Amino acid sequence: MALDKLPDPTVLAVPAFVLFVLAEMLYGWKTGKVKFEGRDTLTSLLMGLGNTSLWLGTLAFSMFYVWDNYRLFDLGTNLWVFAFAFVVDDYKYYWLHRFGHRIRWMWAAHVIHHSSQHYNLSTALRQTWTGRWTPGFLLAIPLVILGIHPEIILFVGGLNLIYQFWIHTEAIDKMPKWFEAIMNTPSHHRVHHGKNPRYLDANYAGVFILWDKIHGSFVPEIESEPVEYGLVQDLGTFNPLRVAFHEWIGIIQDMWSAKGLKNKLMFLVGPPGWTPDGSRKTSEMIKAEWADAHEASYDQNPPMKDPAE
Repeated sequence: MALDKLPDPTVLAVPAFVLFVLAEMLYGWKTGKVKFEGRDTLTSLLMGLGNTSLWLGTLAFSMFYVWDNYRLFDLGTNLWVFAFAFVVDDYKYYWLHRFGHRIRWMWAAHVIHHSSQHYNLSTALRQTWTGRWTPGFLLAIPLVILGIHPEIILFVGGLNLIYQFWIHTEAIDKMPKWFEAIMNTPSHHRVHHGKNPRYLDANYAGVFILWDKIHGSFVPEIESEPVEYGLVQDLGTFNPLRVAFHEWIGIIQDMWSAKGLKNKLMFLVGPPGWTPDGSRKTSEMIKAEWADAHEASYDQNPPMKDPAE
């Protein structure tokens, strides 16, 4: 197989993305089950337009350099290699995504995707302009060293992104149980976009929700607690420049004013919300406070015992 002939799946999928967004808009208008806000949708589309080229250039350059100089094997181009690459690339994505929520340097790029207070197919297109400024591309290097050609990694990575498009919707409630058990779904990914304390930092999967279940980051969507979308502190703006760069500006300001090298570095590599004096809250702090309050409420108002027991 000529690897230089592999297409970019995401480019080919763009017309389908547009058609499905329009179809979802029509469905939402008729049923009220999907909400759109014009300015928010426009911002998402603008963020998507500015996303890909420079980030892919950095990623591709690093992978091809490693392939030419440091690979241990060449697994070839058989169909099983593509299937294997798709699975291991998705596992890589899980960790890339998880680090994107736990390391502020990487969160500065990823936060853009979570900045909408709405959840629809246009949200899937709300992507970062600054992914090339983070070390996330390094996570693909082990796959290259193990013998997966960079073109294959880029190809299956595109398929991964296409899969993730359809799960950004409220139009689908739950999939069949067997599918929900293995795959990432709209229900699972709605949780990931939630700012409710229960739902923070959960369900990082791209395609296979199994990774979250294996690593203890899975949280199910609960019917009694609807997902509230957006950031813990929402931006309150549709300005794409502020959406794209607000967290980077915050990092620079915090590092500039911090005392001592350790604190400066923690503002870069610590979790979002970290401060030396705890004056702001990380997601772990928010979740812990919620859990304590929830447990106290349970102790004060325990559920009634079923008389039939």
